[in-house]
Amino acid sequence: MKKILVANRGEIAIRVMRTAKKMGIKTVAVYSTIDRNAPHVKYADEAVLIGEAPSNQSYLLGDKIIEVAKKLEVDAIHPGYGFLSENADFAELCETNNMIFIGPKSKAIKVMGSKLAAKEAVKHYNIPMVPGTEEAITDIPEAKKIAKDIGFPILIKASAGGGGKGMRIVEKESDFESQMNRAISEATSAFGDGSVFIEKYVTSPRHIEIQVMADTHGNIIHLFERECSIQRRHQKVVEEAPSSVLTPELRNKMGEAAIKVAKACDYIGAGTVEFLLDGDHNFYFLEMNTRLQVEHPVTELISNTDLVELQIRVARGEALPLSQSDLKINGHALELRVYAEDPLNDFLPSVGNLEVYKLPVGTNIRVDNGFEEGMDVPIYYDPMLSKLITYGKTREEAIELMISAIADYHIQGIETTLPFGSFVCKHEAFRSGNFDTHFVKKFYSPEALKESQEAEAKIAAMIAVKQYLADQKLLRVPLK
Repeated sequence: MKKILVANRGEIAIRVMRTAKKMGIKTVAVYSTIDRNAPHVKYADEAVLIGEAPSNQSYLLGDKIIEVAKKLEVDAIHPGYGFLSENADFAELCETNNMIFIGPKSKAIKVMGSKLAAKEAVKHYNIPMVPGTEEAITDIPEAKKIAKDIGFPILIKASAGGGGKGMRIVEKESDFESQMNRAISEATSAFGDGSVFIEKYVTSPRHIEIQVMADTHGNIIHLFERECSIQRRHQKVVEEAPSSVLTPELRNKMGEAAIKVAKACDYIGAGTVEFLLDGDHNFYFLEMNTRLQVEHPVTELISNTDLVELQIRVARGEALPLSQSDLKINGHALELRVYAEDPLNDFLPSVGNLEVYKLPVGTNIRVDNGFEEGMDVPIYYDPMLSKLITYGKTREEAIELMISAIADYHIQGIETTLPFGSFVCKHEAFRSGNFDTHFVKKFYSPEALKESQEAEAKIAAMIAVKQYLADQKLLRVPLK
């Protein structure tokens, strides 16, 4: 493998290229008109314009990307995450064009791309699942009957869904029909598929995922868990590894279950098996993400691995260079997704110019970044600017370092999730480890964030005054 095309943009494109360069592999970037001067374009060995700003005219053009790859004699394509990363047709297109797709085979993507097909595939492995429908459903009276049998509260989920779209929590029977109609409508417009399924809604859930890696020689390992319960609109914002609530026994059980899920679809490469953990620490299989996750850096830091390197090695046909017994959890890592969103205005996207953009630096601080000062934040793509990751020997150490790293991350011109990250890290529920996916709903509000910022400003002012008075006192001491 001498040359890799990265079919993505921003921080993940740079992240993949960094490892490729370390391995002596040439890199090719693709870009849209609006990304012409983006850092990932400058970082690559070669770069090719593939279309206009909207992703359906550029980054989602699988045929065009293959065409570019062939022209530049590329050996493999890394899809990153988002865009074409979980597109079975694109993976198949790579296969038919004798191009290595750095990811699983198209069959595995297809199976795990449908939540119902995924459940069907893993049910022979005795993996615990949330009670719910076995098949997709659009018949509302029939769905209502099933919901009553399962017992409220229930969750309606789009079969083809992702990113929280087509998802509805229904607390009581009288709300069922309106919520079902909304879920079907949202799923149809987002995915072109209105089929949904119904499952029991787990109260006080924690979102725990297990990182797996499989090679073509029959070896499958897990690289422990990530806690992803701090979410807004069903999307993760703060992630950490390991989880503060898993015992070694539970970790082993969940790790073994994740390996079985990978076996169920003949998985190859890096994948993530997502579970719900209830208040009594029972876990239930949710789904499998057939790609590298946004939050993979926290796993890399606690397991001392490079997941992108392992992906490339597996794609080259190599056996995994490590076994399960080689892996140990070392320390604690935390990640904040720095989104161009306004936490004081319902996390709505905040577009504009990065008038000031200065990254924090220091020991155990990592920033996977895709932007530069002076750049405009485009409206066409996911609003994530970067990922801020901190590492410590203990969870407390990683949290404290995250708070100071956030304070050293200077952005002007747009609003970001940095203040929200600070709010989370200072909140007693998070610090104690006693939180679930309802953290934002329970504890967060724009008012709470403002109060927290005002309290901090007061303390800072008091410290400054105290220091000033102490300095003045020193100046007044007569010299003998």
